[in-house]
Amino acid sequence: MQARKLCAQSLPTTRDVRVRAPRRLVALSELAQLTSALAVLGLASIRVSADTPERPAIAFSRWAEDWSVLAYPDVPREPLDELKYIRLSNNDARTYLSLGANIRERIEVNDTNFGTGGNQQDSYLLSRTEAHVDLRLHGQVQVFFQLQSDTSPGKQRPSPVDQDRLSVEQGFVAVSEPLGDGVVAIRIGRQENGFDLQRFLSVRDGPNVRQSYDGVSIAYTRGPWRFITLYTHPVENRNSPLFDDYSSPHLSFGMVRIERQVTSTSSLSAYVGQFRQDDARFSSASGNERRDLVEVRYTGVSGRVDWDAEAMSQNGRIGSQTIRAWATGAVIGRTFGSTRFRPRISLQFDAASGDKSPTDHQLDTFNPLFPSGYYFTTAGYTTYANLVHVKTDFSMEPLPNVKLSSGIGVEWRETVADAIYTLPDVPVPDTAGRGGRYVGTYGQFRADCGLTPHIALALEAVHFSAGATVVSVGGHDTNYLGAEARYGW
Repeated sequence: MQARKLCAQSLPTTRDVRVRAPRRLVALSELAQLTSALAVLGLASIRVSADTPERPAIAFSRWAEDWSVLAYPDVPREPLDELKYIRLSNNDARTYLSLGANIRERIEVNDTNFGTGGNQQDSYLLSRTEAHVDLRLHGQVQVFFQLQSDTSPGKQRPSPVDQDRLSVEQGFVAVSEPLGDGVVAIRIGRQENGFDLQRFLSVRDGPNVRQSYDGVSIAYTRGPWRFITLYTHPVENRNSPLFDDYSSPHLSFGMVRIERQVTSTSSLSAYVGQFRQDDARFSSASGNERRDLVEVRYTGVSGRVDWDAEAMSQNGRIGSQTIRAWATGAVIGRTFGSTRFRPRISLQFDAASGDKSPTDHQLDTFNPLFPSGYYFTTAGYTTYANLVHVKTDFSMEPLPNVKLSSGIGVEWRETVADAIYTLPDVPVPDTAGRGGRYVGTYGQFRADCGLTPHIALALEAVHFSAGATVVSVGGHDTNYLGAEARYGW
């Protein structure tokens, strides 16, 4: 569909609800302003307290960890802690070097694109290894460098996001300074940026190769307000020589974002941005793509009810045609806290525009930008393009650090004139202008288990019952099975 192939299928989402390991929260005593600003750009504050601080948890974004707590002799020790905290100054515990690593192994059995286009059921391994060095100077400067190596043994048709023999995943310098009544934090270099539930802007944790961005991020935090601006060139992945990933002016993304903590449990955010891609190709339009973005999100918790709602509009041009596209997503849930299993039910609604006519000189297909690959299911059957999606979900925690969830989703096209799309934005062949709106119904089951603070396991199964339109172009019911193990040190 497009020349861009870097976004096939990634906080966990954010998958905030996913169990990874027993969570151990580190209390920090510096100003809340400083804490929130540094969290954006990876400079964690230091706890100063008479109480013994706890060890930090292994974070989804490893640059967010603060290992200076190991300067306290009463903090529980683990093997190789001498490499987690290498103190570089006798006078400042916040000046140190830290080493770390991640390993993720996932076995998948999947039918890509519903078995259309010559795709058959495939069984393979997705293997990801990451190693990093984190240098902190006086609690204000961070130099973070991370390598990744990704392979997909057994996969018949690996994509650019499945394999990357060895490359720089992140390499940046971050600095924070007080400014007025707040704190400004600047991060320059190759970095990962994910926001909210990562519906549209993510680190793309779903496939093997995570999404990096070359550029600069600036955040200013003052009281309940946070202002973020960034300009980046998304990194495009290759798997030829070592260290061959690249970015260029032909693909860029920038935005200005405002966040407001409305109450202690709710927040409102909005941003304006621009996505630019040269030589983009859609089924009914091609050329240099320029999309102006406006996004609004409201999320919060009230008692046992939680919600997250987000909407985005896209306007601009591609070649000689105008662009008018939109998308929205919302999840509302209720947790029943009267039992130790913490059962939760939720309802999810998502929709994204499709192209109304291939001949009206206007492209209405929503560009999902940088999707996570986790938001719907890990199977990758759905993306934010020409979509209407409704899902009910039930989850429970039968044991500590064990979460079980199951759901049923139904999908339609927003318009029959446009195609059915799978991750990242791949049209199912011959579906545009054919058949009805109904795409199919799927069932999902997932189990997550945090064995230790370092090891997490997950199992996911999806069955998709294809509708008549998919069947008419050679597709069929599809099944996905994934078994995953993660280790973080």
